[in-house]
Amino acid sequence: MTDTDVEITSNFKRPEENSSPTIVTSVSEDQLHRVTTDASVLRKPLQKLQSHPFRPIIPLVARISDQNASGAPSMTLREKTRLEKFRQLLSCPNTDLDELRKCSWPGIPRDVRPITWRLLSGYLPANKDRRQMTLQRKRAEYFGFIEQYYDSRNEEHHQDTYRQIHIDIPRTNPLIPLFQQPLVQEIFERILFIWAIRHPASGYVQGINDLVTPFFVVFLTEHVEDDVENFDVSTLSPETLKNIEADSFWSMSKLLDGIQDNYTFAQPGIQKNVKALEELVGRIDGQVHSHLQKYEVEYLQFAFRWMNNLLMRELPLRCTIRLWDTYQAEPEGFSHFHLYVCAAFLIKWRKEILDEVDFQGLLMLLQNLPTIHWGNEEIGLLLAEAYRLKYMFADAPNHYRR
Repeated sequence: MTDTDVEITSNFKRPEENSSPTIVTSVSEDQLHRVTTDASVLRKPLQKLQSHPFRPIIPLVARISDQNASGAPSMTLREKTRLEKFRQLLSCPNTDLDELRKCSWPGIPRDVRPITWRLLSGYLPANKDRRQMTLQRKRAEYFGFIEQYYDSRNEEHHQDTYRQIHIDIPRTNPLIPLFQQPLVQEIFERILFIWAIRHPASGYVQGINDLVTPFFVVFLTEHVEDDVENFDVSTLSPETLKNIEADSFWSMSKLLDGIQDNYTFAQPGIQKNVKALEELVGRIDGQVHSHLQKYEVEYLQFAFRWMNNLLMRELPLRCTIRLWDTYQAEPEGFSHFHLYVCAAFLIKWRKEILDEVDFQGLLMLLQNLPTIHWGNEEIGLLLAEAYRLKYMFADAPNHYRR
């Protein structure tokens, strides 16, 4: 996780140093460079710089809230029809997952998003009669892991992992009150520590902490009608909180199963995807690609974070949730399709990129893209362009190259 929180209009400031450099066993954002005013430093090779990229704090009121949440205008006839279609699919004895994916691609209605995410992630079975039993079993299994492993966080060989998680959690969405509640932070600590213990090939890597938040928020919305970002979770029953915690753990685990190469030593999945992005952009928009090359901007300097955090640092959380509707409906959504979303996202800012005529201006733009007011419409257009790119280049990776 990036150690610096910088407002767009403020001066840049140096982040705190990690207390233990051995905690994270892979390339992290902490090894990428940040912008300074010294042009000679800016143009040093990436591997020679030991500094941090900045990121903006996005001061967005109601940042989480779904645009169709309570308090929004009444649903249109089309929206009501879509919701009814979802309810019919979900109530079938055996839900047709292919049809559910097809319906989910353009976005999932808020009321049915939690159950739909559980199904699309593979956490719950399509068979309706087996779902409750599966939930009970998996929730009990997760808390069995807590009982078995969580006390080991204070043991010498796990202390570094737990300490880094403990440091990172308060930095997750720092302006949203929900995530600053001690009870929520304790839940996140347990989820991340248990995941790290059960995945020793990667362990905990900075950035994984962000990936819990969409699941936690979506499963919380089953119990909160509106104003999720200010909701006091202590008003929920302990049993409800435990269920949200366990479901968030298993859903995040399912996601990470498909992209674990992003978080193993040296993060080869991210390295490969950033290289693929560079080649793809060179093919689809040579002018933007050449402009970045001209001013010595390396894709790793901005796109590492796009891959490591699945664009979560670039978008309001409500947009991430909408994006993940499609990712879970799309085959290899979080891995393969994400590459095309990143390409479409970069080209979206083509004019702004070409208007910048120095390294510092380009990197400042690419690390602080103005998505603060984005909503479902912008995400829908982004996904449509990504879909177009995917089918221009699908199953032909050599076409990335000229």
